[in-house]
Amino acid sequence: MKLDRWKIFWGILLVAFSTCAYIVHYLIFRDPHHLFIFLVGDFAFVFVEVLLVTMIIHELLNYREKKAVEEKMNMIIGAFFSEVGSPLLRLFAGFDRGSEELKNRLAGCGRWPDEAFEEAARACRLYAQGIAIDCEQGDLIVLRNFLLEKRTFMLSLLQNPKLIAHEKFTDLLWAIFHLTEELALRNDLSGLGEADARHIATDIERAYKALTEMWIGHMFRLKADYPYLFSLAVRMNPFDPDASPNVKEQAGG
Repeated sequence: MKLDRWKIFWGILLVAFSTCAYIVHYLIFRDPHHLFIFLVGDFAFVFVEVLLVTMIIHELLNYREKKAVEEKMNMIIGAFFSEVGSPLLRLFAGFDRGSEELKNRLAGCGRWPDEAFEEAARACRLYAQGIAIDCEQGDLIVLRNFLLEKRTFMLSLLQNPKLIAHEKFTDLLWAIFHLTEELALRNDLSGLGEADARHIATDIERAYKALTEMWIGHMFRLKADYPYLFSLAVRMNPFDPDASPNVKEQAGG
């Protein structure tokens, strides 16, 4: 590890100051016995100081910093789903032959207990193993136009350095960017060949799987930390065909 010159300079300077202080102590009191006792005592306390500063205080500061980064990342992910993620899930569902099964599984997330979110994530991973994307069933032109419209917004997300701490979200953005590029480079999406259609379907499938799993995790975090945001997210559930921002009256019990 290469040390900076200023660190070496200040290290030598501090050791020199300490040595001068001990010399002054000796010159004033002329008592090497007690000076040696203080020196050994101070040296022994260094290990306790390392324990306090490095292993306790440092860990507490790291924990606080990590929590702050997580909160900011949750804000970024929330903005992503409001602007891109939720509408994109609705568009992807149009290409999914078995989307009704997924909608039935995820439409009622507002009533789930905490453990149901993990169960839903497992169920979605199993569902994804047999997912069937059909490019002819959905509208590729609408999908392309939407992705191109949101490209600038997603590029601004990639510029955020905090994305380094969230590998899954970064992978999701790259999957969406790749799909955007594939669609943008094709002038005619209405007459894709069989092999080309399969390739596009694979790109949609990759982004669809990652986005669905990310959505479940995002909903769980909102439920735990931001109930008022969770309420709106439930009402705008992209898997609920009757989704509406309007608050509906609930029957009393």
